[in-house]
Amino acid sequence: MGKVNTIQRGGSRFYVEPESGEKAPGVTSIVGMLPKPFLTFWAAKMTAEAAVDNIDAVAALAKSDPDAAVDMLKGAHRRYTKSRADIGSAAHDMFERMIRGENVRRVGMDLEPYRRHFAEFLDRVQPEPLSLEDVMWSDTHNYAGSSDAILKIGDDVVIVDWKTSKDTYPDVALQLSAYAYADRIIDADGASRPMPKIDAGAVLHVTAERWALKPVDVRPHVFDMFLHLRAVFTWDRETSKTVIGKPVESGGALVTGTERRAR
Repeated sequence: MGKVNTIQRGGSRFYVEPESGEKAPGVTSIVGMLPKPFLTFWAAKMTAEAAVDNIDAVAALAKSDPDAAVDMLKGAHRRYTKSRADIGSAAHDMFERMIRGENVRRVGMDLEPYRRHFAEFLDRVQPEPLSLEDVMWSDTHNYAGSSDAILKIGDDVVIVDWKTSKDTYPDVALQLSAYAYADRIIDADGASRPMPKIDAGAVLHVTAERWALKPVDVRPHVFDMFLHLRAVFTWDRETSKTVIGKPVESGGALVTGTERRAR
């Protein structure tokens, strides 16, 4: 039995079921159907800040190579996103090792605050891991996603996501509700087991300054919103490409056979 692999198609991630080979779109790609107009203003702000913070270097570069100066500025938001993603990935890896019982002591200066805060969370909350970094698979609605953790906290079974971003955002509820209502868990070896009943959702928000365990609503009305996005995903990736047919009549400039062959 093999592990769950992922592939990229049209800018979206798909999970491949290890036995059947069935492909299911990723939860993150489905949640990505939400409109995010604020990103335009955020990217513009990052570009403006990069120009102001590096004004002498930008001016000098613009004199010798204007295109390079433009490239440097327009890539400011991507560089920031990548640096945050790198820290987030390293922190997630460290969190998993720590909650599995590994004694993580020596890490880089950039990760040390995250290590200290996560250790405090483990000490105070005393969570019991039931699933870590496994794939949640929905046969009913055809989607899949990798969940950070299912934890036993007190008497509750809680679906949990680690976040190291600047803030926590409402779409985490859509993400966690999708995991909570999946049909089964597929582990790292490709073995499936039934999804346990999830009592609650939570996000553990860890930054360099602080940590907080925040409850997240994963009740059916939130999952219904996710299913709407699942339908939008199908529209965007499949149905929208089939609804307009070939012209039955046309007019305008004549295109000769010679012109068609030259194209």
